[in-house]
Amino acid sequence: MTVFYVVQHAEKERQLGDPGLTALGTQQAVRTADWLRDVGLKAVVSSPMRRTRETAEFIAAAAELPVREDARLRERMNWDDDQSLEDFLTEWDATVQDRDFIPRSGDSSHQAGARFLSCLRDLTREPGPIAVVTHGGVTVDLLRTLIGDDALTASLLNEGVPACAITTLYGTSVVDIASHAHLG
Repeated sequence: MTVFYVVQHAEKERQLGDPGLTALGTQQAVRTADWLRDVGLKAVVSSPMRRTRETAEFIAAAAELPVREDARLRERMNWDDDQSLEDFLTEWDATVQDRDFIPRSGDSSHQAGARFLSCLRDLTREPGPIAVVTHGGVTVDLLRTLIGDDALTASLLNEGVPACAITTLYGTSVVDIASHAHLG
């Protein structure tokens, strides 16, 4: 069974579109890469978004591996110039409360969780461990799909996954959720 280290991207700039990492985010990504260097990674797979790609590049460099992109790891929805921040947050909250709600620009929680799970199932054909660098919302969507809402904290559901937190999976079995001990 493949071990997956699902890494939430590091702290990003607070701007719309496809922002990169902050200075703190760069430090978080370096610490995460240092920790993952010792687990024997065989692959690093990333969402195509800039913040995840930048985080993944630190991990891949430490492991001496290339970064592979997979669009199924993209976030449930992304804030862009087509809507105000207020409208984006309202739709985001709706996707948290109703897993079938489809926002104007993105996927429902069910759809996002299913595409992430599809990616993991494809990756289980490869030797692991594998670092999967993605986003907090879609990680929560995956966890909701795998273990249900009742197994998750209200904080995780409503506030998301902390920057560079690592969720460990053994295949599709959840081992550890949103650990950030390596950053301490």
